[in-house]
Order: sequence, then structure tokens, then C-alpha cells
Amino acid sequence: MLVTTVWIETDDGERLAATLYRPDGDGPYAALLEALPYRKDDVTYSYRESYERFAGAGFAVLRLDLRGTGSSSGIMIDEYPEIERSDLRTTIEWLASQPWSSGRVGMFGTSYSGFNSLQMAAEHVPALGAVAAMYATDDRYTDDVHYAGGVLRAIDLIDYVHYMVPMNALPPVPSVYGDGWREEWRRRIDETPAWLFEWMANPVDGPTWRRGSIRLGPDGSGYERMSCPTMLIAGWADGYRNNTFRVIEEYSRNGLPWRLLAGPWVHKDPSVARPGPNVDADGELIAFFDEHLRDGPPCAESNAQVYVRRPIEPEHDLAAHPGRWVDLDTWPPPGHGWRTLRCDGRGVDSLVVRGDVGIAAWNSCGGGLPWGQPLDHRDDDGRSITYEWPIAVHEEVVGVAHVDLRVRSNQQYGHVSVKLCDVFPDGTSALVTRGMLDLTHVGCWPADPAGAVGRPPASLTSGQWIDTSIEFEATTWTLEPGHTLRLSVAGSDWPNCWPPPGPVTLDIDGDCLDLSLPTMPAAAASTHVFRPGPGPSAAESDGVTWRIERDVIARETSVVTRYGGEYQGAAGATIVDDYRGELGVSTVNPARAWATGQASFEITWPEVRCVATSTLEIQSDDTMFWVTLQLEVSENGEPFAHRSWTERFPRRA
Repeated sequence: MLVTTVWIETDDGERLAATLYRPDGDGPYAALLEALPYRKDDVTYSYRESYERFAGAGFAVLRLDLRGTGSSSGIMIDEYPEIERSDLRTTIEWLASQPWSSGRVGMFGTSYSGFNSLQMAAEHVPALGAVAAMYATDDRYTDDVHYAGGVLRAIDLIDYVHYMVPMNALPPVPSVYGDGWREEWRRRIDETPAWLFEWMANPVDGPTWRRGSIRLGPDGSGYERMSCPTMLIAGWADGYRNNTFRVIEEYSRNGLPWRLLAGPWVHKDPSVARPGPNVDADGELIAFFDEHLRDGPPCAESNAQVYVRRPIEPEHDLAAHPGRWVDLDTWPPPGHGWRTLRCDGRGVDSLVVRGDVGIAAWNSCGGGLPWGQPLDHRDDDGRSITYEWPIAVHEEVVGVAHVDLRVRSNQQYGHVSVKLCDVFPDGTSALVTRGMLDLTHVGCWPADPAGAVGRPPASLTSGQWIDTSIEFEATTWTLEPGHTLRLSVAGSDWPNCWPPPGPVTLDIDGDCLDLSLPTMPAAAASTHVFRPGPGPSAAESDGVTWRIERDVIARETSVVTRYGGEYQGAAGATIVDDYRGELGVSTVNPARAWATGQASFEITWPEVRCVATSTLEIQSDDTMFWVTLQLEVSENGEPFAHRSWTERFPRRA
């Protein structure tokens, strides 16, 4: 295998750094591309193990640093800017034109690189023959780390949303970039914006979010733009699973080949993710690209392998989830239908909203700890309005459930959090799926063909009933006799989402509540044979902080997180990263909430030691968010650069 650094010049003269992993020999080889802002030579250097394996299977693999990141020149102005797709087109065409290339190119990736793989599938690049996206969304507003049902996501603010600031302030690798690396570093720090401020300045769906959303683009076009076979890998404990069923349904409608692999996993490679069963995802990707780029045999016996979960008592670090794999060839499959549960005769229930309800399921996108899986939900259930249905027959829920309800608020604002739980005979409550809605956004979706929402959010009329429908996140679950299905309705889902802008009481009319579950007949067990993965690391919790604290005197609840470590990179690099955060909310007035965080990257090369550290503070009251961000950068222990941002944003809800 040959491993070389290559440079690709963009249309506007920037230089993109890439590492090429190529089999020995002259080819021709089909090529694979992964393009990320997460620094190929240090922060995500471990990804090379997959690239080496793909090269061993006869593919040429290119890992690209996106412009303004890693060792590529330029400025990274935001996630998924228009220029990124131009750069990726140039890169795909470069791969297809190399003398060792077969002219057929595939894109793949996890999270960010899954997003841009799907985006490029809509760009009609002739050489792009297939894409594979793991844990990636088709809608950046409704199903990303920024907003949920129109509500600002909270706990994500102290993780990815924040740590990209210091990561984007790190220099090019000196030995890779060569002369001028220090000047490029200075340019990068001076000109790269803190993406967070653009995201908070756009709390309503619109052009910022339609850019890069294949579900509905800025020009009103949707899935009909997709032009090549696509494989999706999704996890039922991951935050990017809602695209699964709607994407494959649209692919089927438009006659494009697709494959879906959906397991129980968090936002991590399925070979090591919690909870198992763990499978060798790289092997599945190789088979998919072999079929579509090299005319190999079908990569699987059926289009989809979907893991249908069975109930298990919740644990934050659950290692394995019981269930079974089933095969699907179409979506929806034959016999797929709806079971509707009602609450006739229940009448009206009232709930005085507490801002700290939601701790048992504090993050809708689990990953490496402290971003764990849900805990026993019964305490949060006790501070919610609940509706229950005894389970009498064995059924399998597969798809996207929804609840139709009538709700009113005694204020001009209000959030509604809905959670579907499986209650065991001993009272244990296990989260199945969840949904969220800012009531001022009722009627704002879907976006219209111009890329704007159906109407702008509007203040509520106090005491006026609202009829609405809330979708749950896509899921699978087995309903077992002897258990109870519980719907919990609350006015907050903290710290997953920011709490409402003040005290509020919600009324729910139980006589107008319908819970609709997508069910299908029990399918035969899958015949697909997975190669097992090694499973999660026993040391995953080392150095991790995950605390829930209640200040009785101050009447506040907070959550505290910390993780990080030391590891090695290319070019003699040693990397130390550290991520710390805290979120808090008043238990008296949910408008008073805050988030603080510190994220730091230290990279030591033989030539130089560079450190980038940012500190974030966000506070809210009933009308405003205040955001302060400080960035400090040093070289060999001496100050190199400093930037600060301070903004305030009106609260819409």
C-alpha cells in the first residue's frame, strides 16, 4: 500500500491537503473519498485504520481536510458552505482523472462527512457512483444539533457547537503545509468566525438551514435531486436517525438503489458502539462499494437490515440491547400499518412546568461517555402528565410514531416534550423515543418551495386551545404483554433542550389525544451474516465526569461534564484534548438558565507546541440570550492570538 500527501487546487486558488491510501500497482482502482473538518493528521488520525483496510480491499482512498481546517488553506466560514460542494466536486473529478483510477468514485463518512456525502449525491457529479452516510441527517434544522421542534438544543452547546471554535484555531501541520504555515495559522484565527453565532442568529427555519438539507433545499427541490445509490447506517440511540425511513421511501419512489443498516447504536462506529450487538461496518461498506463501483455481487440479501429492539432495563452505559435483525426490501413493507391509542373520558390535565424535567434522558444523541444512554425515566414521568395503555399483545413498532393532541398555555409561549416509555412490571420506565415542539412554531413546517417556513413563528394567545401533531424520533421497539406503554407529556426536556422563557402552565385535553404507532407483522429473522465487531472499550469511562447536582438553597439544578485524553498523531504529534461543561436552570423560573464550557486542544510537534482554548458562557432570561466566547491561542507557551465575541439574541421562545 502507498500512503502519500497530495494537494488539490480549488477553483479560487486555495490548496486542499489530502492523504491518499492506494493499493500497490497501477490499477485501475475505484476511489473513495471522506472529507472532514476534523484534522486528518492529529485529532482524527485513528481513522486511518479504516482507510488502510479499504485500500487492502483494492480501493484508493482519499482523506481530505476541508478548506480552512487541518492543513488545507482558506477559511471555514460555517458548516457546509456553498464553496465546500464546489471543492468536493473538484476533488471527485481529480480522483476520477488520475492514471491509476477507474474513473468511478464513491463518498462515505460518519456525521459531518456523511452529511456532505448525501449533499454531493444531489449534485449530479458524473463520476460519483455511490455514497454511504453513517449517522447523518437530511434536514439540518429539524434533525441536527442546533434546534429540535424549534427549540434551541442545550447540551450540544457545550460539546461540538463549542469545541469547533478552538479546533478551527489550530494551525496547519508544519511539516505538511511547509513554508508559510505560521502566516496561514494567523489568517485562520483572524478570519474564521465562531459558527455558533450564525446558528443562534437563525432560530427559525430558512436559508441557513436549507443549505445542505437534501430533504428540502434552498430552491425548493428535494430527494428527486439524488442521483446515485446510497447506503445509510443509523443507530437507534443516535441523534441522526430520523432520515432513515423517509430517505429510503423517497429513493424507492424515485427508482434509485438503496441500502439501510439500522442498529441499536449510539453515535459511534457500530463495531465498538454501545449498545451492541456490534458489527463490522467497514466490511459492509466495502461490500456496498464493491457492488456499485466495481460491479461486484449484491452486498446483501435484502435492501435493509433493521434491528428491532426488545425491552431492557435502562443503563447509561448499556453494553448490549436485546432484539433481533429483520430484513426489509421496501418501505413501507407489506402489512405495515398504524395502531392508534386513545384516552377517551380522561378530561383535562394541568401541569405546572418545571425547567429541569428531562434529566433521565439528557441527550438525544448518545455517543462516547458522558453522552450516555437514557436512565430510568420514572422520576421525570412523575413530574409530567402521563397516559398509559396496558400491553396485551406482542407487537413490533418500526418507524416514526406521532401523537395528536390538544394543548393550551396560560402564557404567550410554551414547549411540549413528549416521551414514549415502556414500563416494566416493577415500575421501571425505559425510554423508547421522544419528540419536542415549541408551540409558537405550530404550522411553520414544512418549508415552502422558496425555502422559507410555512409562516413565521407567532406568540400564542393565552388560554387558547391548539391542535397539533408531534412526531417522535424514528425507532424500533417490541411491545410485550405484561408491560405498559406510557406517554409522558412535559413542558421541558432539559438539558437536552433549552427551557421555556418563563413560568408556564400547560393544559392537555386527554379526550383529544391520539397516539399513533407504526407497526408491522413479525418478519422472519434476517438471513444476513454480520462479521462481529470488537465491542466497546472497558476503559471508556476513564477520566469522564457526568454529574447531576441540585442546589436546594438556590433552587437550581445543574449537570456537569468532562472528558478528554492524550493520543498520538502523524508527523510526531502528541495531542491532548479536554472538554468541560456545565448547564444549569432555575427550578422556580425556567427562563433563568445558563451554559458554560471550556474546550482545549494542545498539539505538540517536533517543531512547535500549539494550544487553543475557548471558554463559553450563555445565559438567558425571559427575553434574551447573552453569549460570550473567548479564544486564547499560544505558541510554545507564549500568547499567539486572542479573540472574543459577545452577542445577545432575542428569545423567540
